[in-house]
Amino acid sequence: MSGKKLVELFYDVVSPYSWLGFEVLCRYSAAGVWNMNLKLKPFFLGGVMHASGNQPPAMIPSKGDYMVHDLQRLREYMQVPINQPKDVADVLFNKGSLQAQRFLTAVDMKYPQFTEALSRQLWMRIWSKDQDITKEESFREAGRAAGISDDIINESLSHIKDQDVKDRLKQYTQEALDNGAFGAPTIVVHIDGKKKMIFGCDRFPILAMILGEEWRGPLIGLKGKL
Repeated sequence: MSGKKLVELFYDVVSPYSWLGFEVLCRYSAAGVWNMNLKLKPFFLGGVMHASGNQPPAMIPSKGDYMVHDLQRLREYMQVPINQPKDVADVLFNKGSLQAQRFLTAVDMKYPQFTEALSRQLWMRIWSKDQDITKEESFREAGRAAGISDDIINESLSHIKDQDVKDRLKQYTQEALDNGAFGAPTIVVHIDGKKKMIFGCDRFPILAMILGEEWRGPLIGLKGKL
């Protein structure tokens, strides 16, 4: 096999579609069936939406209605336990994910071995259990569920407001924008010194084609339920 091709996943835990794309890419990465080096890059979706002039589906009634049914179908197809929060508008527009993404960034910068598990637990809270992801205690609970020690959680929480953490989150957000991002998930593939951007959680056959690999469906390597 040639050197592994870099695949960057830009995502935000406020986005259910990001969760779907995240799980499928993590499955393929863990199974080792693609010649791919997956790099997780948490960014701030609010910044991307503002800079690109995009609007979330909930702002357009027909899109919002479609999303409800679409997520139910994708839950079954991709075997990701998505449950829509009772008050989606409050979650998306009032509470948001900035602090959660900063906490995730603080962990990722020093303890990247926990990035995948922590991301998953934050999604589980907001998009499966309808729980908070804005308060410090919520971050502690998500961290513990991800197998992170209290010492590392406390250390990471103490750095949430640090400029280097804010700068990293801004950096990844700008990188996504520079590659044409207008939403999440945004996937950037590095091939022969060039970058190719793919948007959404339903373009994996196209990603496979770009990588020169075979798309084997969303459940490869899945063992049991999340």
